[in-house]
Amino acid sequence: MGDHITIRPAAGKWVVRAGGAVLGESARALELTEGDYPPVIYFPREDLAMAFLEETDTVAACPFKGTAKHYDIHTKSVVIKNAAWTYEAPNEVAAAIKDHIAFYAQKAAVEQL
Repeated sequence: MGDHITIRPAAGKWVVRAGGAVLGESARALELTEGDYPPVIYFPREDLAMAFLEETDTVAACPFKGTAKHYDIHTKSVVIKNAAWTYEAPNEVAAAIKDHIAFYAQKAAVEQL
């Protein structure tokens, strides 16, 4: 795992969709790049329809970013398990993503408009 993390404003406006629903749009998203992994877009909570998200018991630890909590996506037609995550108390190197949520690419569509 790469130990180099870069966080910067994501250029333009971004949207996240899942289960036939638009979960949010943001012109204030952040792009996190970590080592050789593809960039990940983090949406501010204020720009998401949080009613679609339900916190789960799933947690994951990253030695660089901290402990991530996960969310299921609940739409009218489907429940998508552990589709999103957040670092509520990120480590110092990732402090900018506090109060932001990211989505797994195979579970939600994150696109630049």
